[in-house]
Amino acid sequence: MIRAYRFLMRPTARQAVALGEMLRDHCSLYNAALQERRDAYRHSSKTSVKYGAQSAQLKEIRAFDPERQGRWSFSSQQATLRRLDKAFAAFFRRVKAGQTPGYPRFKGVGHFDTVVFPKDGDGCRWDPTPHDPVTRVRLQGIGHVRVHQYRPVQGRVKTIGVKREGNRWYVVLSCDEVPAEPLPSTGVMVGIDMGVTHFLTTSDGEHIPNPRFLGAAAGELAAAQRHLATFPKRTRRRTKAHRAAVRRVAKLHAKIRRQRVDHAQKTARALVRDHDVIAHERLNVASMTRAPKPKPAPDRPGVFLPNQRAAKAGLNRRILDTGWGVFLAILTNKAESAGRIMIPVDPRNTSRTCPDCGHVAKENRVTQARFKCSACGFTAHADHVGALNVLNRAGLALCDAA
Repeated sequence: MIRAYRFLMRPTARQAVALGEMLRDHCSLYNAALQERRDAYRHSSKTSVKYGAQSAQLKEIRAFDPERQGRWSFSSQQATLRRLDKAFAAFFRRVKAGQTPGYPRFKGVGHFDTVVFPKDGDGCRWDPTPHDPVTRVRLQGIGHVRVHQYRPVQGRVKTIGVKREGNRWYVVLSCDEVPAEPLPSTGVMVGIDMGVTHFLTTSDGEHIPNPRFLGAAAGELAAAQRHLATFPKRTRRRTKAHRAAVRRVAKLHAKIRRQRVDHAQKTARALVRDHDVIAHERLNVASMTRAPKPKPAPDRPGVFLPNQRAAKAGLNRRILDTGWGVFLAILTNKAESAGRIMIPVDPRNTSRTCPDCGHVAKENRVTQARFKCSACGFTAHADHVGALNVLNRAGLALCDAA
């Protein structure tokens, strides 16, 4: 299996400055490579610059600017150029598919937060010492940086990434050949229904409450954003107060993100520990949270009809705050590691189908929480009904597979 490990780095003050310089120089390399591609296309639409040509220039660039480019790992600079090449490949793919292209843009220093080292031992070295409680990672141009390793790393370290989040620095290890750790069999199946009122409801009738981390921090976050909005938007010289306001907003968002991931980790661990088979709805969160299209008035040019955009925006915010995608990704990874079975099922009409008689009707869903079958009179909580139907569909899928 392939797994990623993310640990907090504890650099010294001098190392933190060097890490910031590394991101700045890689960002400069990325933007210069992007500018070269733009200029080549403007001079001749038939001329295009590829990754191979730009990678071949790295030796000259490092020799010309040894203070900024020559001090960093050659392979990490190649990874930055590959990152730009992938952005252009995705751009052309969207153009051919008729989608919104999204031409690659220049990166600001504050928005370029990751440097990747493609191979352990080439410009970087993961150096866990067995007899030393302190783990370190060695980075070219920076030195040995202390790492808070809270769990052992299994498998073979393939790539190492350095990521900045606010004032924190993280090292991300991508490992392959990670052994599975099967859990004892329980012989129990469960279906889960994801929701907004409740985080999820199981087919056993258990409701996991929705913590609503974004809503809990909404007041403090709004105050921080209002304070940030008082500064001029296009000021060329950012003041110390402006940088502090930006860090405050980023810190709050990072805290909400960590809380959301922590809650998803604990909930997924409990489900995987107690069940052999876990069935869930196959959700397309990106489509569910898409803003509604405007409705032009047929007889009045330039006038648009109401399309419930404000109400949909509120629902989208609640869905994204719940973090369905994050939770299902974590649950899938934990189930694979523990030897459990995950079964995604079709989510259509799971809350409108009677689990007792199979009658499907919109009228069965009386309210958001109440279900009453219009054919047989079966009553239950609507989320519980959805979880039961998910479990039933998973059982049919297992029977068909057998």
